[in-house]
Amino acid sequence: MSFAEWVAMDEDEPGELVDGRLEDEEVPDYVHEVTVAFLLTLLNVWLGDEGFAVGSEAKMRVRPKTGRKPDVIVHLPGTPAPPRSGPLTSPPDIVVEVVTPTSRDERRDRVEKRVEYASFGIQWYWLVDPALGTFEILALDEDGLYKVVTTATRGRIDDVPGCKGLRIDVDRLWSRLARLAPVAPPAASKASARRRAPGAKPKKRRSRA
Repeated sequence: MSFAEWVAMDEDEPGELVDGRLEDEEVPDYVHEVTVAFLLTLLNVWLGDEGFAVGSEAKMRVRPKTGRKPDVIVHLPGTPAPPRSGPLTSPPDIVVEVVTPTSRDERRDRVEKRVEYASFGIQWYWLVDPALGTFEILALDEDGLYKVVTTATRGRIDDVPGCKGLRIDVDRLWSRLARLAPVAPPAASKASARRRAPGAKPKKRRSRA
């Protein structure tokens, strides 16, 4: 698949373009969506009428045959605005990925996208991992590689690199996620309940003549 074909796909069709092949996206759960909503609200209040912070369906070309859809894309005040329509083909200032606790998604966010976003020239990469309880901010260095400049597990980040005046209350984010209902175990079927019932005796089968 070419980049143009990927861009022309129906907006309801999921997937990211990786080296000319369509790859499945992670399926977002409420932890993911609440985290994204928290960050978008925080960023848009801080930006006011300057800059832009948008959600995860915006398409971005990071390589000629690779297109990604970060969870959050940020254009800071004083930098070029994103286009009214179509994919983003020049690097924004910040991208954010919310890490899903699976080996495939962790590798995609922590390894693959880290390399791609750095080579594309995105100055700041935020990695939020609710399962680990970490909020990391990575900065692009002079060698074109990301290095971690801020890591928080609790409290508040008062001096967000590259975002003067922005404060991130990490405790408030974790507290909001903690209010989500725990996942209930799947209900056992009646047949399996009978099989697992303590002291249950197996039924006798009638022999056929």
